[in-house]
Amino acid sequence: MCDYSLHGIKNRLATEGEQLFIHKFHTGSKGLASVTDLKNLEKPAPAPEGAGVWAKFKCWLESQRRWINDDMKRALPAVCIPPGARLQVDGIPVQTQKQFGVGPREQVTFVQLTAEPFRYRDAIRFSNGQEVLLQKLSDGLKMDVLSLALVEEAPEPKPAARASILEQISVG
Repeated sequence: MCDYSLHGIKNRLATEGEQLFIHKFHTGSKGLASVTDLKNLEKPAPAPEGAGVWAKFKCWLESQRRWINDDMKRALPAVCIPPGARLQVDGIPVQTQKQFGVGPREQVTFVQLTAEPFRYRDAIRFSNGQEVLLQKLSDGLKMDVLSLALVEEAPEPKPAARASILEQISVG
């Protein structure tokens, strides 16, 4: 859901239809953050009702100070995605397209590559089977959450079952 390196950061579960982006958090690790969460943090705190010009200016100045001191960046929560969720990735850089044999826009499945502790594990799987860790993706790369439900693959019929089906077809 979220790499171990993001557990010390405020986090929440994604919602379907939400737009996310790759973000390097203050810990140095990359993860997913919400465009909406970022926009809400960028809004200056409103001055109290009936406040004068000086009080409004002080509120604005305080919001600017928070950005300069990284307080706002630290307030941005990591957005966690369950394995098997479907995402639409937009604006894939040309170098990444060539490296993984994909186009500029791809539907992907969110996966976890390992359960080992202290290792990055969050990744995306392209439809061609290629997988890439979120840590290797470009900052700012946008993704839309299409579905959080696990997409179940149809089980492959066992060879014995396949043989009996073929026998039934040829007998019948």
